[in-house]
Amino acid sequence: MNEGRVEGIFLTAEHGELPADVDSVRALAGKGLEGNRYFFADGSAPDGQALTLIAAEAVEALEREHGIALHPAETRRNVLTRGIDVNALVGRRFRVGDVECLGVELCEPCSHLQSLTKPGVIKGLAHRAGLNADILTDGDIAVGDAVTVQE
Repeated sequence: MNEGRVEGIFLTAEHGELPADVDSVRALAGKGLEGNRYFFADGSAPDGQALTLIAAEAVEALEREHGIALHPAETRRNVLTRGIDVNALVGRRFRVGDVECLGVELCEPCSHLQSLTKPGVIKGLAHRAGLNADILTDGDIAVGDAVTVQE
């Protein structure tokens, strides 16, 4: 799966608040997503904190395999994808719309995420809770945009 699509975008300015569903967002290299709590105006975003992605297939599998239904915003990831293996993007360059990104590491579920959602989320999302990525070029990301691996 070398190409997928953006199915959702979620942002929050406040820690602990449920991210809001938006149609598009401005991504800035080294800074993050405008309006998101992990936006570093001085350009000092720590590795992998500029952008997070999760596959819609993982959210669906959580419900199917563990009986835990989450709205994609509850995963606390910025971009919901479909049709691309986000785990395979670790260490790779990829594009979300016209924004070039670099996959840094898997975004494993934690006890804080579970405390904000439901018991069993850590086990249910282990090794499929998404990807932490860096933003390498400025641009806009919108629902419906392609997610493609750079060769």
